[in-house]
Amino acid sequence: MDKKSKIILIAGPTASGKSDLAIKLAKKVNGEIINSDSMQIYKEIKILNARPKIKEIKNITHHLYGFHSVKKNFSTGDWLKKVLKIINQIQKKNKTPILVGGTGLYFKAILNGLAKIPVIPLKYRNKIRKQHLRIGQKKFYKNLIKLDPLAKSQINANDSQRSIRAFEVKKYTKISLFMWFEKTKKYFNEKEFLKIYIDCPKEDLIRRIDRRVNNMISAGAVNEVKKFRMLKVNKDKSSNKIIGISEISKFLNGEQNIDVTKDQISIKTRQYAKRQRTWARNQMIDWENIDHKKLNSFIKNIKIPSLKLDQ
Repeated sequence: MDKKSKIILIAGPTASGKSDLAIKLAKKVNGEIINSDSMQIYKEIKILNARPKIKEIKNITHHLYGFHSVKKNFSTGDWLKKVLKIINQIQKKNKTPILVGGTGLYFKAILNGLAKIPVIPLKYRNKIRKQHLRIGQKKFYKNLIKLDPLAKSQINANDSQRSIRAFEVKKYTKISLFMWFEKTKKYFNEKEFLKIYIDCPKEDLIRRIDRRVNNMISAGAVNEVKKFRMLKVNKDKSSNKIIGISEISKFLNGEQNIDVTKDQISIKTRQYAKRQRTWARNQMIDWENIDHKKLNSFIKNIKIPSLKLDQ
């Protein structure tokens, strides 16, 4: 019989303490950390993305942080392809892979595989998005249920992003998004994962977010955005969605002062954290829920058994 370590997944809303937990766990279980946040990949942005500092990651190997250009898009499929190779490399060294981040689609891909849905033309997708904008989520969702009845039990009526995706897939391919999922190949068995979700009360999370925003500004986030603007990144690139870029750009343009800018960044970050928590309630119901105030106790008592596999 051969053995290999479990794969640890750590999720939670932004600013909840995921990176700190990952580092402490890595030290205890001989682990290596893999980024599972779609905004942490960009090499030109580290302050706004709260990338782990060099002193924090000392002696712990980190993968897929700050390696990709802001001028290029990076899909969930691109991430999955790289992660599968890295997990294999880590386990060959008898070490523990620890995936940490806030991008729900990344975790969904590693757990369930990635559906090989045909690429839908951008013009077609934009047309559907304009339709959604014109009629609103409530009516759009009703249209979706008529088009694809399977969506009713799978998508929350208020989830506009998933509603649009399900609509465009069924409309373009004539096959339900959820039928595509059923055809999807899984790369791992469910028992190979230890899934941890950090729960942080709303009031605590707001304080942590406000403190993080203040620290980002003090650490040079304004200069980071100045440099980003000099790169002339196309507006269609995902890196433009990094929270803080548009808000600090308004400050640099003289449209508002720094206090208003910090407030805007905090508000947008809270909204993002709310979406992450909504995703978790719908998609991570079987994850181990850990109160962020009890993380040290959790780390102290955690035991991660190896998996026994037939050679």
